[in-house]
Amino acid sequence: MYYYFKYNDDIAKHVIIMIQVMNDSRGIKMVTVYDVPAEKLILKTAEKLKGNSAISPPEWAEFSKTGRHTERAPVQDDWWYTRAAAILRKIYVKGPMGSSRLAAEYGGFADKGSMPNRAVKGSRNVARKCMMQLESAGYLVSKDKQGRSISPAGQSLLDNVAKEVYDELKQ
Repeated sequence: MYYYFKYNDDIAKHVIIMIQVMNDSRGIKMVTVYDVPAEKLILKTAEKLKGNSAISPPEWAEFSKTGRHTERAPVQDDWWYTRAAAILRKIYVKGPMGSSRLAAEYGGFADKGSMPNRAVKGSRNVARKCMMQLESAGYLVSKDKQGRSISPAGQSLLDNVAKEVYDELKQ
């Protein structure tokens, strides 16, 4: 981003001064979650979360549905890590959230046969367990009466992954 200024001196010469803003003297841009596509960020973050011992799918995860609007359990083997990464990003972007609001974010439309479909929430248990694991890993912190919000470690993780994704896309 550049700003242009005109300056009139006594001789009526116009001098254009160009000032570069948003970059420091080395030309490095601060990349955040907002600068990269969500899908690529979530997949890369899920790979990072697989290496963390505090985050692992529960025993029941391979058999459970993600909400009453779905007919089957997810078919991906690593869907738990993908959901945890998506929850981490969503809390980063939308601020403090509880499990009920997250369940609404991951909901869908329930098929009610011949009656009109109706919006329903997703699984609160999946959202709650993911948030508990992310909190025990140090990526989320609990706020009184507001749910959980992103911690400095979680923000650092997401920003570093965003920088990696940005560099990959730039090449």
